[in-house]
Amino acid sequence: MSGHSKFANIKHKKEKNDAAKGKIFTIIGREIAVAVREGGPDPNNNFKLATVIAKAKANNMPNDTIERGIRKASGAEGGVDYKAITYEGYGPGGTAIIVDALTDNQNRTAANVKAAFSKGGGNVGTPGCVSFMFDKKGQILIDKEECEMASDDLMMLALDAGAEDFNEEEDSFEILTQPDDYEAVARALDEAKVISVSSEITMLPQNYVSVTDETQVKGLQRILDMLDEDDDVQNVYHNWSDD
Repeated sequence: MSGHSKFANIKHKKEKNDAAKGKIFTIIGREIAVAVREGGPDPNNNFKLATVIAKAKANNMPNDTIERGIRKASGAEGGVDYKAITYEGYGPGGTAIIVDALTDNQNRTAANVKAAFSKGGGNVGTPGCVSFMFDKKGQILIDKEECEMASDDLMMLALDAGAEDFNEEEDSFEILTQPDDYEAVARALDEAKVISVSSEITMLPQNYVSVTDETQVKGLQRILDMLDEDDDVQNVYHNWSDD
């Protein structure tokens, strides 16, 4: 991961989101709706919901907003049915981009995603056209400054719980799991009171692409900025090395 610190990206993204709470609250609200629909409204029996609630609190979402979202999703207040859609495409310079969306209007979302790619000089492809370049993994990132546990102890805790890899960076620890093992590892860390900066199932690039052409860089940035501003977009994964 050297040179492609996901931890640095997470911190930058959080700072950016702190200036746009409406966007992050919309994203989390939809994640709450999906988690409740899939596993019920009780976070004690729905780990996915518990994880989203922890994310909500980390982003300073008010408790009453969280509880209202759960009530809506459980049918107590007439919730919206969101559909998960994934788009795959190509950005300038041969880069690969995957977009996860949650939407109540597929036509609107598809049009917005295609517009973002088009205006940045890229294009949306067919399902599967770039996902083979990524590995689906559980990824947990921990800030060294916030971790009281020794690195060796943390590594053994994670590996014993089912993690497949443990990486130590200058400012963080990264724990990787297979998707099916993610919940067990995340629970073990939570029970040990280990605080994470980010904990999710994600798509990690197998290789990164360096883009040096200024026009292509601007196009890529435009695509990513437009996707980031779209309330329907939950996650964007790419293999662009912008170092």
